[in-house]
Parts: sequence; C-alpha cells; structure tokens
Amino acid sequence: MTAVRGTTVDITTQDGTADAYLVHPDDDAAHPAVLFYMDAFGLRAHLRAMADRLAGAGYTVLVPNVFYRSGRTPVFDLPEFIDPAARPEIWGQIGPVMQALTPGLALRDAAAYLGWLADSPRAAAGPVGITGYCMGARLALHTAGAFPERVAAAAGFHGGRLATDAPDSPHLAAARITGEVYLGHADEDPSLPPEQIDLLDKTLTEAGVRHRTEVYTGASHGYTQSDTAAYDAEATERHWTALLDLLDRALARSRS
Repeated sequence: MTAVRGTTVDITTQDGTADAYLVHPDDDAAHPAVLFYMDAFGLRAHLRAMADRLAGAGYTVLVPNVFYRSGRTPVFDLPEFIDPAARPEIWGQIGPVMQALTPGLALRDAAAYLGWLADSPRAAAGPVGITGYCMGARLALHTAGAFPERVAAAAGFHGGRLATDAPDSPHLAAARITGEVYLGHADEDPSLPPEQIDLLDKTLTEAGVRHRTEVYTGASHGYTQSDTAAYDAEATERHWTALLDLLDRALARSRS
C-alpha cells in the first residue's frame, strides 16, 4: 500500500461549514477522487482508517461530517467499541440528528463537497467515485442521481431503506444515474428486506444503469464497521475487493 497523508479540512456549504477528513497518497500528484459517506455513528478513527486504506490504493478521499449542522467532529460521545448494550443510549443521540438530514439538505451539501473536490489540487480532473455505508449508501444513490455528470461510480454497503414507498426513496434516483453502481447488502438486515432489494435491482435494471447487487450471506447491518458488534471480517474484505474493482474500472473508463 502507498503511504498516505491525511488532514482535517473545512468545506463551506449553503448552511455553514462542514469539517471533513481528506487523505491522499503522500506525494504532490493529483489522484482520482472518492467522496466517502459515513455511517450514522459519524466521522471517527475507524472511518479515517478506512479512508486511509482507500487512499493507499491511489485515491484522494474526502470524508465529510454530514452532521455538521449539529457540531464539529465528534458530534456524538461514542464508546471505543459500540456494543448492543450501548446502542439504545447512542441511538437516542443519533436518531434525531440523522432524521434531520433530509435528502434535500444532503444534496445541497453534496454540491459543496463535489465542488470542493473539483477545486482541490489533490483531486484529478474528471468524474469522481462515491462509497457509502449504512445511511451513507442512501446518500451515495441520491448523489449519483442528482449529479450524474460528476459521478462515474457509486457504491453502497449494508444500506437500509433503499427502496421504500417514500416520495424521496433512494431507488427513485436510478432514472438519473449514468455512472456504474455496486451494492453489497447484508442478508441479516431488517432495514432492507428482500422485497426492497428486488425493487431496487428492478428499478436499476429498467433505468439501464450498469450495476451489480450482491447479498453477503451471514453478514449483519454494519458489517464493515470494526468498532461495532456487527463487524464481519470476511464480508469486509469482500467489500474491499468489490469497491476497488468498481473504482479502478469506472474511474479509468471515465477518463479514457
């Protein structure tokens, strides 16, 4: 893996200033950019480590604190290891903040994140990739649909509520997506039942979106998050293989 350099940056949005983690190979070159959407637990050491690994594969990675309206990182007081016994108290903090981040606000912010990357000397010119986890998978689909000219690839892992009957359900973005999509679902995830997986896949297919969806057998919601009880090492490595394959292929294709 390539040595990387990470730092905290501030991004001006329509509603304030979002702090973010930026990491890239430790050189002076511009590299293909990836917008990394956090899970509901927020920007923390584990997500920085994930971003570092992605940057080590040759990417400039931006991980915004999407909850910046509620404060700078850390927004929540989290234990070092998030176990089931701690979740009720934690969700009491997180739930209202997560619900307040509507798709409309998230897309307003996405424009700022993408604009910041377009202006960054660390990011190569051209379309970007996106990866998102848990609620970040929803944000990835929404962003890919709202900014098709800017997004060449979008991945989502253990996302929930991706194809509901809500008027702003993420699956409805499929009609506007032009980039390639990969989704790695957890099969032990009550927030994404089989009927939602089927509807999402059908919608992407009918919209002509180049995509692949897979269900990770035995994996729980949050399987990539090593600081939680849901972590699954085998599923996480499978996620890395799929994600890097998508980004390497789609971002190379977008620049050919």
